[in-house]
Amino acid sequence: MEEHALHPPAPGHAVAIAPGVLWLRMPLPFALDHINLWLVAEPDGHTLVDCGYGDAVTRGHWHTHFETTLRDRPIRRIIATHCHPDHLGNAEWLAARFGCTIAMTQAEFLASHALIAGGAGLGQADVGGLFARHGMPAEHLAALAARGNHYHRGVPEAPHTFLRLIDGDRVAAGPWQWEVIAGYGHSPEHASLSCVPARLLISGDMLLPRISTNVAVWPGEPDGDPVARFLSSLSRFAPLPPDTLVLPSHGRPFYGIAERVDALRRHHAERLAELHAALAAAPSSRTASDMIPVLFRRELDLQQRFFAMGEAIAHLNHLWRSGRASREVAPDGTIRYAA
Repeated sequence: MEEHALHPPAPGHAVAIAPGVLWLRMPLPFALDHINLWLVAEPDGHTLVDCGYGDAVTRGHWHTHFETTLRDRPIRRIIATHCHPDHLGNAEWLAARFGCTIAMTQAEFLASHALIAGGAGLGQADVGGLFARHGMPAEHLAALAARGNHYHRGVPEAPHTFLRLIDGDRVAAGPWQWEVIAGYGHSPEHASLSCVPARLLISGDMLLPRISTNVAVWPGEPDGDPVARFLSSLSRFAPLPPDTLVLPSHGRPFYGIAERVDALRRHHAERLAELHAALAAAPSSRTASDMIPVLFRRELDLQQRFFAMGEAIAHLNHLWRSGRASREVAPDGTIRYAA
């Protein structure tokens, strides 16, 4: 894998990363401290892919872009790869300013509304209940509950309407047609955009250059196997031309899709093997909370613990679903795994 030599743009600035494509970067209030956004030039404006976190800091940078990067070339359409706050946070705000449509998959559109409303098994109480059954300590549960609806802070308003994207759709942006590649495991129905003639892939969070995207179980589907769905989704990217420039949501653009797909598969296989070995060596069955130190060998802040818990459950569920581990539910509802 080879990363692009261009340095990332500073917030409020833009860099031309490919003909007709501008690279923007916005800050995030997390350990993962940035997101990349992409502006594709149109005859009368731009198509924007992803929107940044919906806070005052990001909107301040957007106001700079209104005066400099955009000037008299407005945003004509927004494409959201998925519903997470760093991608969707400013979509409705920008759409209202420019009178443009928001294109996204239906599952991501519906999930954004459910996450704001706390419905469909995605509320704070649902998350707390799931994590409690998997052994999360009471003090960590209390800290998660105290922060309230963290999603709603990053997405102050979900899109009111949307243009639906479906896997295999062809979407016009700039002089090209882009194919929608649906991906699963990270979010309900993530949409990456591939343009083979231009040798470009806007990968969103499905392909990142240095880290694996979060793959987690959430309360609406507590017995799910998102790891299997994620690994299966990678098969859609591997055959793309080797000289394709990947435009990821985090990190630098890079070449070498097949190598990166292989590395991600190895990464998850290694983590699953380590998890299985730890279960086999344990004197008794273990909860997902017990196994977090196997997957994450560092101190975790509150936001990282939230993701780590979902990811630990996901990998243990994969071992269970593939017959490499057993799962038992105690009378008090606690869920434990054994090799």
